[in-house]
Amino acid sequence: MIEVIRERCVGCGKCLKACAYGAITITDKVAEINADKCVLCGACVSACPFEAIFIRKSSQTIVNKDEYKNVWVFAEQQDCCVAPVVYELLGKGKELAEDRESKVIAILFGHEVSSLVENLYHHGADEVIMIDDVLMKDFTDDLYAEAMQQLVKKYKPEIILAGATNTGRSFLPRVATAMNAGLTADCTGLSIDPNSANLIQTRPAFGGNIMARIETPNHRPQMATVRYKVMNPLPLDTSKKGVLRAEKLEMDVTKRLTHFIKKVKEEGTLANIVDANIIVAGGRGMKNAENFKLLEELAGLLGGAVGASRAAVDNEWVSYPHQVGQTGKTVKPNIYIAVGISGAIQHLAGMSSADYVIAINKDTDAPIFKVADLGIVGDLFEIIPLMIKKLKAE
Repeated sequence: MIEVIRERCVGCGKCLKACAYGAITITDKVAEINADKCVLCGACVSACPFEAIFIRKSSQTIVNKDEYKNVWVFAEQQDCCVAPVVYELLGKGKELAEDRESKVIAILFGHEVSSLVENLYHHGADEVIMIDDVLMKDFTDDLYAEAMQQLVKKYKPEIILAGATNTGRSFLPRVATAMNAGLTADCTGLSIDPNSANLIQTRPAFGGNIMARIETPNHRPQMATVRYKVMNPLPLDTSKKGVLRAEKLEMDVTKRLTHFIKKVKEEGTLANIVDANIIVAGGRGMKNAENFKLLEELAGLLGGAVGASRAAVDNEWVSYPHQVGQTGKTVKPNIYIAVGISGAIQHLAGMSSADYVIAINKDTDAPIFKVADLGIVGDLFEIIPLMIKKLKAE
């Protein structure tokens, strides 16, 4: 917590100027700090010439890091279908485990999911820890969090990885809070520091303008959610075998806070952009929702999916599941066609891994052209109909 020593404060205002969050006011020549706005950055502490502000740190429990071993990958599944990001995480997890001379272990929750175990071995898992229970059939964050905590307390993993999906983002922070562990969200890179042996977690920060390198030196397990399509899975090895550890869920179900009601799938013909090999994405230049039908038609002819920039989603021209970018999805298609998209750095963060980028924009100075393999300067409302006509003719 942060405190002001009233007897030392003279109301000089230097702390006020140093605070980037508007958390400080001067009342009766004494600084007052709004705890709801303060992020404990310490800028005001350094700026105060009278040492009237200080941050009181709570005592920390010392963790014996030698007790924690192995890399865990949460094997997210729905309807007995493993999420593709899991295979990427097993590949990266294997690399991290080799650096730490340990094992990569898949954590599998669900009901009647034992058929998935062998496939996890084939994709790199040395072991699988499974909780197969009818209560785990459909995801609820409190139940999954409790199950993961139960396993962490028993097995003490060094690292836990999960996909930066709706599921991973929902329940893993609960686990981190309960275990007093650090968690880095939406990572795009993971490695082991050769000096400290800590997990280096890399993720975009400040609107994608910098790449932050984050460590958790004092707590275990080290936890991260990782974006899909930023890492490579291992080659499939159908000869690989592993060890299965079946666990039981130990929980008082009367204390559950959430209950699964039903699953509602998005209606319409727009395909899942994460799995698409061809994406036709529209931005502010599309002008309205009606014009996105052009992109739907083009994507349909190409066997692809429709994506969008944040501007198009914010204007409610297309739904959020199709947003590409730092606050949307990360995609890695063979071909990415950016239509009427300027190319803000936040959008580029989500599509820069595409194999081939085609940009269509009437602004010759649009940043998207800097990353495009093929740039077309012109009116999209003339170019897209011509492309559709040509594809139909062939």
